Amino acid sequence: SWPARRSSSLEPAVEIGLAIALRAARDGANIVVAAKTATAHPKLPGTIYTAAEEIEKAGGKALPCDQVQKAVNEAVAQFGGIDILVNNASAINLVNTETLTMKSFDLMHGINSRGTFLCSKLCIPYLSKSANPHILNISPPLSMRQRWFKDHVGYTMAKYGMSMCVLGMSPELAKYGIAVNALWPRTAILTAAMKMLAGGDEVASQCRKPEIMADAAYLVLTKDSRTFSGQFCIDDDVLRREGGLTDKDLEQYSCVPGGQLLPDFFLDEPDAAKPAATSASSGAQSGQQQPGADVEASMKHLATAIDAEAVGLVKGLVELQLTDLNRSWLLNLKSMPGGLSEIRPGDSGSTEKPDTCMTMKSADLQQLVSGKLSATGAFMAGKLRITGNMGVAMKLEKVFRKAVAASSAKL
Repeated sequence: SWPARRSSSLEPAVEIGLAIALRAARDGANIVVAAKTATAHPKLPGTIYTAAEEIEKAGGKALPCDQVQKAVNEAVAQFGGIDILVNNASAINLVNTETLTMKSFDLMHGINSRGTFLCSKLCIPYLSKSANPHILNISPPLSMRQRWFKDHVGYTMAKYGMSMCVLGMSPELAKYGIAVNALWPRTAILTAAMKMLAGGDEVASQCRKPEIMADAAYLVLTKDSRTFSGQFCIDDDVLRREGGLTDKDLEQYSCVPGGQLLPDFFLDEPDAAKPAATSASSGAQSGQQQPGADVEASMKHLATAIDAEAVGLVKGLVELQLTDLNRSWLLNLKSMPGGLSEIRPGDSGSTEKPDTCMTMKSADLQQLVSGKLSATGAFMAGKLRITGNMGVAMKLEKVFRKAVAASSAKL
């Protein structure tokens, strides 16, 4: 079980972090909530005080703190020590090098890498006195594949900094018996940030609940710290291996049972791309449609989806590039009447620069319009590259869904 009366879990709570804290609270843990805002955000709900209130309702004791050193000092003063540190706080901005501002770069590195290092460093003297001390970073396994760097190297560097703390600190702190591990979700998790990026609640059908991460964290944090350290854990792997859950059992974590789940970033799944590659190859060999054969129909369905509702939602200009055809289109979703037009070689095009540019292959566009692939799924699978305003791009999910409806009606 969780260490009983003295347990102080330093938890920078967002929704995944709050779920972990609530799971600990059910065992009566004492929890210090640090590194989250003290004032409410209009789109990302929750503060250190609302998190603390939920923790105490769940059966734990909570201490909200807005500064790390203060959180450590008060945890020790009020609860007598620290047994567990969960480094969950993270900032994200999925844009390329040319687009990323240094302010955003510094924010991501300050919270992700520096925050994890600082919290860990300050807690070591107290963790070393615990009977079963753990540090758990909510960060991915380290992969050096270019796909995880080429479109958002600034974010990847910051997030991998958390994982590198696991790689370095696990052997360094073994002399104290402190376990240092990482935990990462197999699929997208439904959080306020995910809904904001995807443009609404519809993304829920492709996500799991934060509770899957909480239950996996519980299993990791209750293991013997001296024999289980330096591990990069995946949530459902932990639940299968340590909790004995089956695929059927894991359905309880799906926001919509039976939904097609989005794979999360940073997980190398080489076999996942094989069916699509085989299908494309066999189609070409059998004389079926070649790349781009249906692109005009796809564009017609996409144009049908551009209306007052779509313009009101997106409020931006989008350039859509099909790399295999060397063709581009401009989607006017900034002002009425809206519209879609191909950008011809030599055209001066719009007098305004597009807010965002989406780059993909024609076959993937056709899958988007036919409903076989979601825009969010295409992006997370590396099939869709986005530069410019990420918020504008993610709001296009609803526009693609309307295009799917138009395509289905035509069929």
